[in-house]
Order: sequence, then structure tokens, then C-alpha cells
Amino acid sequence: MSDETTAHIADPIELSRHLSSLADKRLDILRRIKETGSISEAARTAKVSYKAAWQALETLGNLAGSPLVEKVVGGVKGGGSRLTETGEQLLELSARLAKAREAVLADFARQKDPNFMRVTASTLQTSMRNHIPCRIEHISRGPAMARVLLRIDERNTLKASLTLESAQLMELREGLEVLALFKATAIDVERSIHHESRENILSGTVVRCARKDRGGEVTLRLSGGLTVVGFCRPRHGLHPGETAEAFISQQAIAIGLFT
Repeated sequence: MSDETTAHIADPIELSRHLSSLADKRLDILRRIKETGSISEAARTAKVSYKAAWQALETLGNLAGSPLVEKVVGGVKGGGSRLTETGEQLLELSARLAKAREAVLADFARQKDPNFMRVTASTLQTSMRNHIPCRIEHISRGPAMARVLLRIDERNTLKASLTLESAQLMELREGLEVLALFKATAIDVERSIHHESRENILSGTVVRCARKDRGGEVTLRLSGGLTVVGFCRPRHGLHPGETAEAFISQQAIAIGLFT
């Protein structure tokens, strides 16, 4: 072992909550580093970039409270990388969590309602008000960013932007069911949104709205039955039962996975 400071791990309960909401790709990279003794080889076999592999290690390391990988100098292959004690503990914890999680979900296997199973399968906790189930319809990859077209219902779609590394680590693909996450404060609701591209504009029926003179929260019900919460300006002129539109910037949308 190296002269690493005494390894420690974050509070197990809190860490387990974080691990449950992480895509398994990050943990897969950690397992591959243990098997190959190389970050670059782990990235290659996991089919992600070296940068994405490091991003995965940094994310997990922050959650665990200390580094997960250390350099190994010398040896037959001239050195490489190996897991720290914390890294080993993290893999053991994730394996035990996965086993326990599968056992619990198996108890609900008789539930035929897909919406119920969607709730039980997701342990994500976030301050974002809007959690919208979507299906990835198309992914456009550029030099540094990926743009994802999300289908909400027959009428409404959203476009989200994220880094290529995040798209790789989450293993995003067309047809995958995901969550579109965004804050209510990031949504501008009006009777009619005047925007050149008409992208990321959702159309729905006003369910609730703040007083006209003050402005504030507005709830729209989309054609598929989902509700979206946004904000309107003072003197908005909106009324329950009327049609209105909501605009969300691509950069304001985060993508979540059902784990």
C-alpha cells in the first residue's frame, strides 16, 4: 500500500442515497480500473473518453470524501493505477446496495402499473420542481456538446444540451425513457410565446395561476396529462381553463435516469 492518509468514507446512509441516483456507468469504470490497473484502459473498454472516465472518478470521489484511485510506480508494466481503500469500500457498498435494491424491487414485481414501477424505481431527490417523463427521440453530437430531443407526448417535445462526457457516462440512446428536470423559475409562461425558433415551447391548459396584478406561479396541464409549473409576469392576463405556452431554455434542462 502507499503512504495514503487513512482512508475514510462518507456517511454510509447518505452515500447510499447518492449511489442509488448515479448511473451505473461511473461504478463500471471504477470496476474496470480495478481489473485492468489503468484508467485509460478502463475508459477504452467502457467505451468512454479518458476525460469522461476522470469525470466519473471525480464525481464519485467527491461523494465518498477521498480519492478512489492512486498511482502505482514501477512494476513490470511500468506503473499504472489501483483503487485506494476507499475505492474498494465503494465497490463493495455498491454491490451490496444493488443486491438489496433488486430484492426490494422484486417484491413489487406483481405491480402491473408502469407508472407505479417508475416511481419505485426512481430514488432521485432534487430541488427541481418539474420532473417530466420523456423518451429520447434523437441525439445530435457535436465536438463538445450533445443535443437531445425529448418526446413528452404527441404534441410536446423538448431539447436539452449536455456535455459529451455526460451523455457517454449516462449511456444515453434513442428510445431510452428518461426524466427531464428543470426548475419552475426557469420557465416563462405567457398566453403566447414569441420566439423565432419555436423550440422548447410547451402548450397546455392553465390549471392554476397567481393573481394578475402580482404574477407568480402558473401550472399548465399538457395534452398528455402531465403538469408543468412555471412563472408568469404581473398583469399576465391568464385564466384557468385557457390555453397558454411555456418556454424553457435548453441549458436549463437536466436529464435524469430511472435507476
